[in-house]
Amino acid sequence: MSNPKIAIIYYSTYGTNHGVAQAAAKAAEEAGAEVRLRRIPETAPAEVVNGQDAWKAAAEAQSDIPEVSLDDVEWADGLFFSSPTRFGSVASQTRAFIDTLGPLWQRGALADKAVTATTSAQNQNGGTETALQALYVSFMHWGAVIVPPGYTDPVKFEDGGNPYGFSTQPGALDEVGQRSVAHQSKRLVAMAAKLAG
Repeated sequence: MSNPKIAIIYYSTYGTNHGVAQAAAKAAEEAGAEVRLRRIPETAPAEVVNGQDAWKAAAEAQSDIPEVSLDDVEWADGLFFSSPTRFGSVASQTRAFIDTLGPLWQRGALADKAVTATTSAQNQNGGTETALQALYVSFMHWGAVIVPPGYTDPVKFEDGGNPYGFSTQPGALDEVGQRSVAHQSKRLVAMAAKLAG
């Protein structure tokens, strides 16, 4: 199978993970995948979002990206998740979406999908490794095949070295970050193609 289907699924409060997801989508398309870029729905009250200029601006900037559905997840051969870190785990919006996937899990529709994840935190050691591990524990319950970047490319020795998945601090991706996300995304495409083939 040369053209696996990849769903890039992300939640972004201020835009960092939106940027990561866009970079991942671009790299997956370059690797020959059919890609759906999807955002996780906001669960915070509108008055809270609109009460912070940066949050409101980021929400508006992402409003043209479709919200993820169960159909997107079932359609995909590979899943790329990107989420902020919250207190050592992922943002509640991401967790809430994952908790809706029970019907797919019960039918075995999540088994054998290739999955990978990235995250961000306010500071370099803000719980990014535990957030990714928390996601991977859920993926293991699905019977999915986890595709971490490990140290499979020299960029992992430049980007902070998180072997579980790319992690970053708030802001736009620098050149090293772009390369790291691209490597992780293309690795996912290659593994999804093998599993789906």
